[in-house]
Amino acid sequence: MNSSDIKKDFPILQNRKESYLDSAATTQKPKQVIDAIDEYYKNFNANPHRGAYSLSIEATQKYEETREKIAKFINAKHTEEIIFSKNATESLNLIAYSYGMENLKVDDEVVLSIMEHHSNLVPWQKVSKVTGCKLNYMYLNDNFEISDEEIEAKITDRTKIVGITHISNVLGTINDVKKIIKYAHKKGAIVVIDATQSIQHMKIDVQDLDADFIVFSGHKILAALGIGVLYGKKEILNKMTPFLMGGDMIEYVYEQNTTYAPLPNKFEAGTQNVEGVISLGAAIDYIETIGYDNIQRIEKEIVDYAMQELSKLDYLTLYVTPNRAHHSSVISFNIKGVHPHDVASILDANGVCVRSGNHCAQPLMRYLGIDSTCRASFYIYNTKEDVDNLVNALNKAYEMFKKYM
Repeated sequence: MNSSDIKKDFPILQNRKESYLDSAATTQKPKQVIDAIDEYYKNFNANPHRGAYSLSIEATQKYEETREKIAKFINAKHTEEIIFSKNATESLNLIAYSYGMENLKVDDEVVLSIMEHHSNLVPWQKVSKVTGCKLNYMYLNDNFEISDEEIEAKITDRTKIVGITHISNVLGTINDVKKIIKYAHKKGAIVVIDATQSIQHMKIDVQDLDADFIVFSGHKILAALGIGVLYGKKEILNKMTPFLMGGDMIEYVYEQNTTYAPLPNKFEAGTQNVEGVISLGAAIDYIETIGYDNIQRIEKEIVDYAMQELSKLDYLTLYVTPNRAHHSSVISFNIKGVHPHDVASILDANGVCVRSGNHCAQPLMRYLGIDSTCRASFYIYNTKEDVDNLVNALNKAYEMFKKYM
């Protein structure tokens, strides 16, 4: 199995001839996922948890079977540790408000990495302003990595929460989250792992990691937009109060007070994105059919080739760790002296889709001394031809701008 074979499963990549290099923003969807959504609406559409009739019961079964599938996929100890949200951002806000607001106080510390996406940074700023706790950052070395010395200097006895991205959406740096979790636990802190950029590329075992919280978005792992997952240890979730209030998250409602439903319903107020849940189940089936070993083999071949070819372009600045074992499938770059938006526009005119901007990581950009980058992000359906198209388009962009440099 190779990327060319896999590419045939993705209708949009057959219908359009662009080289799609923006999978870190959202992955394309295989036919198997699209068909699962279609089948759900044709045969099972009803509001789960709300009807005693057979169609609603079947919709509930489909919904809850996917929860069980996800629990098994990440090796959660309990199915009710899987909470559905609309994306990783909502999951992170849930943790910040339901856990952070309740448990942090003046002189406590929250430690983040400087490479965090805004969704794992801005909520903690809000929490720090309300509770009076202090927000500290782990910074990067010259290899775009967090050193052991930095981890041990920043995570202290005052640290109560550590928030860390598993893989940087800008740099592609793979952080050693298992080591960070172990050290944070030794200091008495809980750890929030943003797995949004990692779960599509590598196996995650929450029990092996001893993770307290893990979040990810379905649309970055081949599923539909608008579905996310929060995993939390049962003993922590049980002590937390709900973030959203309304239907299906209650036990009893009286005029002046309410009791909440048990996990996981307590955190799933209102009608859920059932089609998104169904799509996520189909995406997991697809991932497991291919296998993470094959995914990593395919990606390594493509990303190694991309690094080889892009490194030949002396007009490029690459923002990538030299340690390939600590680098995933994201390559950020700039043409020296040219704004990334201009570069991305020219690449688009030549059939190559890349992201340009600050990638929702402005503090990281500021720390690196730049405003923005172009970002090519690769996945299992990308081929060496896509890399060649990127290089050819970059050469055209450089030829257009070099007379103005």
